[in-house]
Amino acid sequence: MSHPDPDPTPVTQRKHHWDAVYAAKPSTEVSWYQAVPSVSLDLIRASSLSPAAKIIDVGGGASTLADHLLSEGFSAITVLDLAAAALDQSRHRLGPAAKSIDWIAADILSWQPTSHYHLWHDRAVFHFLTDPAHRAAYLDTLKRALYPGATVILATFALNGPERCSGLPVRRYSPETLAAELGPQFTLVQTATEDHHTPSGALQSFVYCRFTHK
Repeated sequence: MSHPDPDPTPVTQRKHHWDAVYAAKPSTEVSWYQAVPSVSLDLIRASSLSPAAKIIDVGGGASTLADHLLSEGFSAITVLDLAAAALDQSRHRLGPAAKSIDWIAADILSWQPTSHYHLWHDRAVFHFLTDPAHRAAYLDTLKRALYPGATVILATFALNGPERCSGLPVRRYSPETLAAELGPQFTLVQTATEDHHTPSGALQSFVYCRFTHK
């Protein structure tokens, strides 16, 4: 059974916003662009996954993470994003290798997972969920999509990070407040910080947390 979209802003309006962001500039010029997502890759390596582990990158539309995961031998990669335009940019960038990835254009607030994953990665989606109902919907999907013992990697703006991004407000976190949001079903096992320099030269402070699902 699908759960209703908890966001008073219609899905179509949110989709239009993010499609417009990617239509306005190449993926290499959006503020969250990383040629090499080093911190994410380090945390994924620390998770000691097998090459056949099922990995989902939530909000990873135009991210290069999938490229690097393929080069490291992972073979069961899913990328989910609300913006189909972002997914199209990644498919174009990867060329024939894009056929090795499961691309899903969907809103994480209402998406119904049909598979389970060993690792859930999210860099810079969760911090846009400023309404408690949105976070509850996200976490409900997260829990239903995971295998027991799965790894969750969340990266958000840190407490000293920006208050807005791409014209939208965000919610900033510390490792402790992220752990409190996820609740007792998740154990915080590793944290990292990153001073991300955007393509325009701005500095954004991120916090990364790696959890295991009990």
